[in-house]
Amino acid sequence: MPAMELIDTHAHLYLPEFRERWPELLERATSAGVGRILLPAIDSETHDAVLELAAAHPRCLPMMGLHPCSVAANWEDELAVVRRHLEAHRFVAVGEIGLDFYWDKTFTHQQYAAFHAQIALALEQDLPIAVHSRNATAEAIEVVRQYPGLRGVFHCFGGTLEEAEALIGMGFYLGIGGVLTFKNAGLDKVVSAIGLGNVILETDAPYLAPVPFRGKRNEPSYLRHVADKLTEVTGKPLSEVAEVTTANAVRLFRLEGRV
Repeated sequence: MPAMELIDTHAHLYLPEFRERWPELLERATSAGVGRILLPAIDSETHDAVLELAAAHPRCLPMMGLHPCSVAANWEDELAVVRRHLEAHRFVAVGEIGLDFYWDKTFTHQQYAAFHAQIALALEQDLPIAVHSRNATAEAIEVVRQYPGLRGVFHCFGGTLEEAEALIGMGFYLGIGGVLTFKNAGLDKVVSAIGLGNVILETDAPYLAPVPFRGKRNEPSYLRHVADKLTEVTGKPLSEVAEVTTANAVRLFRLEGRV
């Protein structure tokens, strides 16, 4: 492992398109300085794949949760599965959970109910949460605000400076990935204003690949491009970007001593 370690705090490496390529993906990640990789859960159709990858490659650390886009009429059955896994295995977070009002609002009420229920599970298990909040950042902030002492990250943060400051004020972290490199996204201005103190890095692989790979399948090795963009945005050297964001991830997810 290189002396400089980046941590990819959000990558769906267990999805079928990656399955036959785990060794080469992890080798490229190592070459790019990416050490540990955190695996956010989606729903019961992929939980076994998450656990399989984590068992095969200890540097891949699993989360457990029900993604808001998978919340439907059977959400309570899905949460029962989540609870059973949380009781049987060790996870670094409850996630990814939250609200998504981009694709479909059919199950809005159920999304809120599942979000609150999984926050309760996180508090019960003393775990942080990884929040998905597409087209729902303000609404998700209002939910987490109801739980003093709750820890977590707003994954793929793309909100305003005011929203970033509100989250930081609650002790939350911002997951910053490929969107930072997109022209006219505006995220660079937000990150420049807040600095590195509450920033962690992520790819969200296979989604949201950074420039120069935008539109292609994302992977953990591309995290280096996000880190390089952070050096440009913050004016800090790469060594400091790596040190601070890695320390933030270790602190939030309690990764000390894990791989």
